Amino acid sequence: MEGKVLTIRDDEFTIPFFKEEGFLRSKCESCGTFYWTQVADSKNCGDAPCQEYTFIGNPPTKGSYNLSETRRLFLSFFEKNGHKVIDPYPVIARWRNDVYLVGASIFDFQPYVTDGIYPPPANPLVISQPCLRFTDLDNVGPTAGRHLVIFEMGGAHAFNYPDKSVYWKDQTIRYHHELLTRELGVRSDNVTYKEDFWSGGGNAGPDVEACVGGLEISTLVFMSYKIVNKDLVEMPIKTVDTGYGIERWAWLSQGLPSCFHVIYGSILDRITNLAGLDVEEKILVESSRLSGLMNVSVAADKIAVRKKVANRLGTSWEDLDRLLTPVESAYAIADHMKALAFMLSEGVVASNVEEGYLARLLMRRTYRMLRVLGIEDRLSDLMDMQISLWSKDFPNLKRMRDEIIAAIAAEEKKFKRTLERGAEIVKKACDDVRSKGKNEISLETLTELYDSHGMVPDMVKELALKEAVQVNVPGNFYGIVAGKHSSAPVAEETPIAEKLREKISGLAETKPLYYEDPYRTDFKAKVLTSFEGEHTVLDQTLFYPESGGQVADFGILTYDGKKVNVIDAQKVGSVIVHRVDGEAPPPGAEVEGRIDWERRASLMRHHTATHILIGAARRVLGEHAWQAGARKDVDKSRLDISHYERLTNGQVRALEDLACKVITQDTPVDISWMPRERAEATYGFRLYQGGAVPGREIRVVKVVDWDVEACGGTHCTRTGEVGILKILRVERPQDGVERITFATGPQALKYIQEREAILEKAAQTLDVPVENLDKAAEDLVNKSREMTKVIERFRSQAVSNDAEGLLRRSIKVGKLRLVVTKRTIGDEDELIMLTSKVTESDPLAVAVAALVKENVRLFVSAGREAVEQGVDAGRLAGKLAEVVSGGGGGKPYFGQGGGTDLKKVDEALGTAEEALKRLMSAGERI
Repeated sequence: MEGKVLTIRDDEFTIPFFKEEGFLRSKCESCGTFYWTQVADSKNCGDAPCQEYTFIGNPPTKGSYNLSETRRLFLSFFEKNGHKVIDPYPVIARWRNDVYLVGASIFDFQPYVTDGIYPPPANPLVISQPCLRFTDLDNVGPTAGRHLVIFEMGGAHAFNYPDKSVYWKDQTIRYHHELLTRELGVRSDNVTYKEDFWSGGGNAGPDVEACVGGLEISTLVFMSYKIVNKDLVEMPIKTVDTGYGIERWAWLSQGLPSCFHVIYGSILDRITNLAGLDVEEKILVESSRLSGLMNVSVAADKIAVRKKVANRLGTSWEDLDRLLTPVESAYAIADHMKALAFMLSEGVVASNVEEGYLARLLMRRTYRMLRVLGIEDRLSDLMDMQISLWSKDFPNLKRMRDEIIAAIAAEEKKFKRTLERGAEIVKKACDDVRSKGKNEISLETLTELYDSHGMVPDMVKELALKEAVQVNVPGNFYGIVAGKHSSAPVAEETPIAEKLREKISGLAETKPLYYEDPYRTDFKAKVLTSFEGEHTVLDQTLFYPESGGQVADFGILTYDGKKVNVIDAQKVGSVIVHRVDGEAPPPGAEVEGRIDWERRASLMRHHTATHILIGAARRVLGEHAWQAGARKDVDKSRLDISHYERLTNGQVRALEDLACKVITQDTPVDISWMPRERAEATYGFRLYQGGAVPGREIRVVKVVDWDVEACGGTHCTRTGEVGILKILRVERPQDGVERITFATGPQALKYIQEREAILEKAAQTLDVPVENLDKAAEDLVNKSREMTKVIERFRSQAVSNDAEGLLRRSIKVGKLRLVVTKRTIGDEDELIMLTSKVTESDPLAVAVAALVKENVRLFVSAGREAVEQGVDAGRLAGKLAEVVSGGGGGKPYFGQGGGTDLKKVDEALGTAEEALKRLMSAGERI
């Protein structure tokens, strides 16, 4: 269950079915929960952790069903009982703006069906919906399959309207019990129904949870409330929201040592064989029977369960833990890789934000576990097995195979780079901890190391121990970080919109004339209200308000012989508020409006080009390329697209070529309003390329045979009107997102002309024709490189001479030779080269150099033998920097620092000699 709140009435489930079948309401002696049972002397609710699993090795069903068979059994049963079978939705909830992932089958129908905005696709209906949940991520594996990141939820849904009831509590439980007992053959007195209260996806209601043999297999929710600002508001539509755990039902019927054996079979065998894991089945069975009692977020709880299993097997819990932990990692690997396959197949790109964050979390956790097992090199092979297994029932996985494999390869490469610099990152974190007088990396720092650097916690712990710094990793670390990124942030109203909303309360909806004819420039309207001298609301308008990434139209309003400029338009609810530069027209006035046509035309070209360009991106980069943001402006626009690598020059040219081809074909751009459900059925969820859109009716913009999106912007009616599209630059504003800035029409031509002028000027400077400019530039660069080499040779010789001179004037400190110098000219590179040359010439030398300009820069090098004698150049640099009111650090062989107190440079350099003498005589490491 996603969330639990509230308590329920004692008579909530006093229904005919329970009375007819002899079920009694009891209270669990272990957890205190009320439940319904046919066993008069029952003592517990029948669910873990109150009861261990009794079905392992002893399934209570009359037959054994694999996952596909269980799914078919579930769907066919409800189909026979009047439910229409609905195809599963995607796992990425792009039709919603409050969540990233589908966490339950009811998410498919929230909020539009449950709120009555549009009717369900059938009533009643049944669906087997793949779902993703990260709330119990750390328990995936140790609980033997009770917790999964990805699972199928069998949803039998009925939507009861005030004037039309389908069925409610009694019939819901009857259907469930019939499927479980008559179809599967589970004895009725083996079933208990726990009372609870469920909330998820914005709705809530009382529920019963069906349990057999210690395993909760279904949750039957009677959704009665909408959650509004954390309050429960009763809804007129009462929804039957059942969640049948398809994997759990299959596990119950097979009684295998874990649910992972049921789900993954050959894949799990492959992982354990590659890793050389060979654990006796009786160990797995005994562990699994008690696994429902485990919660890894509490270390003592996990150990307690291990001890119970160990006592039964006659071994120590430590030895048992060493045996089971790798196996549990194999379980988690199988689950995580399936979840990744589904996410990547739907266009998610691993990143540091939104659903991409969750994909990266799974990827890096999986890779780390594979690495611990010594089989990280089999990542792609194992993913290929996942795709082959699941594409039989979910063919999109097969279509996206190449893109999935490419995406994980790219992410693996990035993570390897992280691992390579991991020691340095953790060392810095440890230094920071020590500088604060502490000896333990906090959870906050641990989370920051993961979020900012991708450092998984067990790796941090391993590296920190080498620095003698403690790390206590919470058992539910991944659940904590995933929880922070599992829901979309609530879009807060801007102060301007909030202020405007107060002023326009009660006004009628503004009629948007720009949808009737985007080419129209003039209109007449009546002023409904004006306020604060600069805002006015009309009954109708041609001025497009800023929205959907498109900036507002500008223009003029004329009234009573006066003229004011419209410099902004904002939509607040269904009311459009114009901001004027001058005196706003009074309420009741008749006005004539005229939009700035050149501005509007440019915006139409840029917005239409955005749709053309995202269509091109899918064809050049792959189906994973989704719009991640956009800004349509007058002079240029930008489009952010999800992609796991930097765009190459060839890809950028291909995008331009494809976009311009669509433009020159003068393709029609069809725009229509459609009921949401019909639009989704016709075009799929690519409609929400630019994000979720509200409302019963949605505006569909279709570039024929190229791109279809739900979009509220103004557009050209044919692609030929765009004229030309030119990509101006490509940036990477964040990992996993490529930002394409482009221009169209006259703006693109202006850019091309400006670039031509630059080329012509460069050609004149080099005294060559433009067509020979590249060759001339190449020759110039080659000559420059040759000159640089000559200069470097002279520079190196000069540095060598300087180093020899400094060594002749060096100071003996025991076996060491200390060189100290101060410079006011030159640059940092020269001094670094100089100190390095000194220590290369004499391995026992320690060179200290100060560069004094606007501030002080200090450089310390220690020769190889000097380091062996105990010198640490980094720490010495830090001590010297303190004298000039600064700081520094580095490695034993090289350190640097700086400060702002120019007057104390000589004192700092003098300190070097004294510090070296004192510390060397004490035999201490600097």
